[in-house]
Amino acid sequence: MKWSVFALMALIATWLTACTVGPKYQRPVAQAPEKWSNEGPWRTAAPKDAIPKGVWWEIFHDEQLNQYEQELSQANQSLIAAQDRLSQARSLATVASAGLFPTMTVDPAVSGVRYSGNRPGNSTPTSPLTQSVYAIPFALNYEVDLFGRIRKTLEAANANLQSTAADLQSVQLVLTAELAADYFSLRELDTETQVVQDSIAIEKRGLDLVNSRHEGGLASGLDLAQQQTLLDSTTTQLYLVQQQRASFEHAIAVLTGTPAPTFKIAAIPLNFVPPPVPLGVPSDMLERRPDVASAERHMAQQNALVGVAKSAFYPQFTIAAGGGFQSISISSLLTAPSAFWAVGGDLLQPILNGGRNRANLAATQSAYDESVANYRQSVLTAFQQVEDGLSSLDALSQAAASQSNAVNSARRSLELSNNRYIGGVASYLDVITAQVSLLNSQRLATQLLGQQMVTSVYLVKALGGGWDASQIQNDVVRPKAIQAIQQ
Repeated sequence: MKWSVFALMALIATWLTACTVGPKYQRPVAQAPEKWSNEGPWRTAAPKDAIPKGVWWEIFHDEQLNQYEQELSQANQSLIAAQDRLSQARSLATVASAGLFPTMTVDPAVSGVRYSGNRPGNSTPTSPLTQSVYAIPFALNYEVDLFGRIRKTLEAANANLQSTAADLQSVQLVLTAELAADYFSLRELDTETQVVQDSIAIEKRGLDLVNSRHEGGLASGLDLAQQQTLLDSTTTQLYLVQQQRASFEHAIAVLTGTPAPTFKIAAIPLNFVPPPVPLGVPSDMLERRPDVASAERHMAQQNALVGVAKSAFYPQFTIAAGGGFQSISISSLLTAPSAFWAVGGDLLQPILNGGRNRANLAATQSAYDESVANYRQSVLTAFQQVEDGLSSLDALSQAAASQSNAVNSARRSLELSNNRYIGGVASYLDVITAQVSLLNSQRLATQLLGQQMVTSVYLVKALGGGWDASQIQNDVVRPKAIQAIQQ
């Protein structure tokens, strides 16, 4: 009869596990425009799938950049730390799933007791009594998840796991984009170094010309001093450009997990054309940005925690069973007469708790509302970054075309100024001015190309680098039967 009652209680409890309190998660609406206001100068030429999945940097077709990105993926310490955080989140989700299974413990014990011959209740004094007790008790406890507290906890843990997986992708995207930007900045400085060195060669030839004319009485000492000043100033610029290049080289060393003193990159001038970058529609951003996906999964986590807080208002039903062996003699410990057992159930209903449960529910609801605001802000930031990249590329493209004309004009101006000076119809100040103008024009043209490449990198990053949210859908922990017999 007792077993029949117990089985009925278990059956009712199992049926009640279908009752789960707390809100069902639905992703809040985030406003998305229908189209981009500026699609950039190369949009129409770009195929939909031009950003390679997982290796977005290959869109630039640079083998050395590809090599550095692979080294980053294997040795960057920040990325390794993010991978460890994902492993930690997966383990914590497994911890949460363990609540769905019963717990079992064993507590073997041996004790010896000497009872006094004059102990209370012993009306006739006797000799002291010494007795040993041997016991092997087992305990089994199982909380029936009546109102979904454990399931909501697991749901929150899985949402946190997926959020951490998206965070890992976000860290990787940020690091790989930073490496690509540093790489193209370094290559731009290689080109700028070449420009300054070429200018120094021109100025040295100019100094030789002025010096020979000065020795022949055709040029003043002022002309000679002005040309020497210009040469020294340009040489100073060369040192500063080289210092900037060294900084980017050291940054790339750290990103690839290499000590800076042992890391060197051979100088190669920048010779790239910014690639076409496919945009898609703005609503794609909700699935293509890992930081947006992380914020969305954090909302799901907070929503589940609201359910956990609501379950605290409802009863908790625990089934407990115990048994084992107990004897005063070790020889008879594992015999049938030494066996004992007990079974029962406990229903705990909170009544008064000083407002703790109500305050905890209010806190989790506020945390959920905060996560919604953060999610919507991350979406707005994503749209801003894409639009910034598009408008910047558009402006830089026009500026680069205009600056190319300026460089050609500066070259003609220098040639004319030299001819006029040699012909005696212009002062050497015109030549110096033309030399400075050509150097500045060439450096600016080089810098604009570098900015185009870096902006292209950050536009690809703003678009998610070919990533999409489907890559984290399978990052969940599901309870497994094997857990019932695991520690």
